[in-house]
This record gives sequence, C-alpha cells and structure tokens, in this order.
Amino acid sequence: MRLPDTAHTLRPWRIHEIAPDFHLEDVWALPTPGGPEDFPRLVRLAANRDSADTPSSAARALVAVRRRLGAWFGWDATGSGVGSRVVTLRERLPADLAAAPPGPVFANRPFTSVYLTGTEWAAEVANRTVHAVVHLAWVPDGAGGHRGQMAVLVKPNGVLGRAYMKAIAPLRHLVVYPPLIRHFGQAWRATPPSGPA
Repeated sequence: MRLPDTAHTLRPWRIHEIAPDFHLEDVWALPTPGGPEDFPRLVRLAANRDSADTPSSAARALVAVRRRLGAWFGWDATGSGVGSRVVTLRERLPADLAAAPPGPVFANRPFTSVYLTGTEWAAEVANRTVHAVVHLAWVPDGAGGHRGQMAVLVKPNGVLGRAYMKAIAPLRHLVVYPPLIRHFGQAWRATPPSGPA
C-alpha cells in the first residue's frame, strides 16, 4: 500500500541528515508483519531479491525494456555510477554510522549499502539518469507489532534525469511497485523467521 510522504518525513530517520538534497518519490508499507527483532530478516530478504524474480510479467517486461534502453543510450555505462559520476553517500555519514558496517552486499542488483541501524537501512544506485536511494525501515504497525516500510529518494541528473523520472512515474506506480510489494509479502511468508532470508 502506498503511504503519504509524512509516513517517512515525520519519522526521525538518519537518512534525512544524509540525503537532504534528494527528493522523496514514494513511501510504501510492506506486508511483512513481525516483531521488533525481525528487521535483519527484512534487510536480508531485500538484499537477496532479484528484480527478474517478480511474478508480474508486465514488470519483468519493463525491467527488460529499461535494460535495453540503458544499453542503447549508455545510461548504465561504466563511469555513470556510484564512485564515478557521483560520490557515494557514505562520504556524508556521521562518525557513528561511518564506523559501522554498511549492511549486506546485493547479490543480483547494482545497489550498494550505505548504512544499517537496528531500524533502518539505506542503499544507493546511480546511472546517467539519477542517483537514487532505497530506504527500508522497521516501524510499529499500530497493533503491537512491526512491519517494513520502503521509501524511494531520488536526485535526478539534470534535464535527462527529470524527464526520465516524470516519464516512468505512472509505470512505477501502476506496474512495477504493486507486484514488487506483493512479492515482498509472499517471500516474507515463505521464509521462516529463524531461517535465511
């Protein structure tokens, strides 16, 4: 379920101090009910996901089209990512976060962990269109438990990046994120709390 921006902006997340120049695109509630100790399980699940695993054929087709366009136009070329076109957000971390391990390595996607706490995790990706952050958080669900929450923050790269984000907004909201959120829930239910995520 998509949430209002305030579900992210009114919470005291560390990402606010680290990426104040990024625009909040979306906030989503994840169907991942659990207890206060279950956040590491959510982080492992997210880091091990593969966008090609989504059960939605429309979302898979969009991912394939985006990869093809990226190859044609050089959007994902060497030199366009974190550490080359943009400086990693790890350079902005306060001392306490910089001294801690950043979080897991992504197995199947071009994201890089920025920082990890007991209730939030941020990972970044960049290409010629944007520098983006996926922020996962563990929030009280109002019924005595907790659930995951995902926010997407973006810093477009000039006119191309702004046009790209505007063009893909309807596709993200209607085709990409709803099956992604459902898939999160299915994977969460299929993974025992004590098992690997």
